Amino acid sequence: MAYKPKEFVVGHSEDFQEMVDSKDFRIAESIVEGIFANLTSKKKNIHLLSVVCEEEGSVYDITIEKKHFAETLEENLVHYVREERYEDCQKIADTINVLKKEHLSSLVQTISGSK
Repeated sequence: MAYKPKEFVVGHSEDFQEMVDSKDFRIAESIVEGIFANLTSKKKNIHLLSVVCEEEGSVYDITIEKKHFAETLEENLVHYVREERYEDCQKIADTINVLKKEHLSSLVQTISGSK
């Protein structure tokens, strides 16, 4: 089954900004779930979540480039630690390590292939 990005419905965009400022765990959870669901995707940009602003009649789609998966997981890991979701923390840490190794391997192949 295809991944369906989470949708946050708020009155105004400022309401979502307040969620970000207060470090609402649901945002981090949506981002991490979106990354995990798209680890094997061939797409360059991945749609992680949408913010629907009812009063403004607008929708904001939050996307990420696959090359930023590791650093984004690192940024969101702290939220999982704060929530004491330690099994998820280990899964996130393991995935970060794999992604960094893959990136390094890709760089080495690019450099050695250009000689």
